[in-house]
Amino acid sequence: MWYLAYGSNMESGTLRGRRGITVTRAVAVHVPGWRVVFDKPPLFPIGEAFANIVADPGAEALGVVFEVSADDLAHIELSEGVPIGNYRRVELRVEPLVACPDAPLTAVSLATDRLRPSTRYMELLISGALEHGLPAEYVEALWAVPTVEPSATARALRPLIDAAMHGLRRSRPS
Repeated sequence: MWYLAYGSNMESGTLRGRRGITVTRAVAVHVPGWRVVFDKPPLFPIGEAFANIVADPGAEALGVVFEVSADDLAHIELSEGVPIGNYRRVELRVEPLVACPDAPLTAVSLATDRLRPSTRYMELLISGALEHGLPAEYVEALWAVPTVEPSATARALRPLIDAAMHGLRRSRPS
């Protein structure tokens, strides 16, 4: 199997050493239609972000594809948190940077969906921007931000969060 690394797994010391993966071959590639971003929160909040790939028709990601066994790919996915939804497997078209006999045409990698703000949250931002006379171009840009409907969990937690925030204000010493 071919696994595309675009973050720290590109380094041999990480993939082979820290993760214990046996690599048969490695090929430097570009991945049309994808972009590397550095917005991935870690499994545990430590104040840092990690690499992620996102679909972007006009972009091109760079990385290294490694030929690995199915067991090693399963270990990569386990160590990257795929079973708990930290990443998901994606199949990508890859092209070698230099001519390479028997280079793969596809590889699997790991990506996360970028979170989008809720419609509720963006309505609050837009309302505040309008209330305070922020420039029309800015308000238009806010209207253009892709949103999602609040999840059932977010809707259920909202009253609890609001009550907790209100309670914090009351409990502050004067």
